[in-house]
Amino acid sequence: MRTTIATEVTIDATPEEVWEVLADLPRYCTWNPFIRQAAGEVVPGGRLTLTMYPESGRPTTSRPTVVVSVPGAELRWAGHFLVRGLLDGEHFLRLSEGPGRTTRLEHGKRFRGLLVPFLGERLAGTARNITAMNAALRTRVESARTPR
Repeated sequence: MRTTIATEVTIDATPEEVWEVLADLPRYCTWNPFIRQAAGEVVPGGRLTLTMYPESGRPTTSRPTVVVSVPGAELRWAGHFLVRGLLDGEHFLRLSEGPGRTTRLEHGKRFRGLLVPFLGERLAGTARNITAMNAALRTRVESARTPR
């Protein structure tokens, strides 16, 4: 079984400016309410260490692998719970240029595996956590911009 959570936000900055914040993992602790600790290399094949603080529940640390890393365009990482096929997840962030030097961010997570039908409320919680991260990212990027 498969399911996808997808969100969108427009940020008043260029894709390169948004990427600078997304790729700066050590500073996630200063702005990100969902992924508060992040380390690793944002390169294809790089291993990340991410500690997520969901709106409800305990913090969870995962060690996904970067699948795609295209500066200013896309970042994707993937991991699994215990063994592949049980619960696999792929987190995606896609940046595209919008009108007037804005960036459209598509941000979400794809789940597949035997446990997907049992995720229930966790899916809704994940969507809320991603939406909170989007809002914090927009605030962080826009507040760091120099006036035009």
